[in-house]
Amino acid sequence: MNKLVKRQKIRYRIRKKVSGTGQKPRLSVFRSNTDIYVQLIDDVDGKTLAAASSRDKDIAAQKVTRIEKSKLVGQAIARKATELGITIVVFDRGGNLYHGRVKSVADGAREGGLQF
Repeated sequence: MNKLVKRQKIRYRIRKKVSGTGQKPRLSVFRSNTDIYVQLIDDVDGKTLAAASSRDKDIAAQKVTRIEKSKLVGQAIARKATELGITIVVFDRGGNLYHGRVKSVADGAREGGLQF
C-alpha cells in the first residue's frame, strides 16, 4: 500500500470523528510540498467560511522558512475567523502528522486567538 492511500485512509478515519458547524467550524489543513492551505468549513451547510494560504500576497512576499510561513498562515486564518465572530474551531490535520508545518499552523492560529 503506497503512502497516498494510507494517508487517504487516515483522512477518512479523522473525518468520521471531526465535523464542523456554523458556530464551531472545521479548520482543515492541506499541505503540498511548497505551500500550505487552510480553510474554515461549515460541514452542515457544506460551505467554506474563510480561507488562507502561503500563496496570499502578504505572506508570499516574506522571505522566511516554510515553517514560519505556516505560522503566518495560522495567524491569518485566526484574524479572518475573529472578523466572522468565530473563536472555537475543530482542527482537522488532513491525514498529516501533527508535526512541523501542520503544528506551526495550529500554533499560529492559537496565538491569533482561536481555541481548539
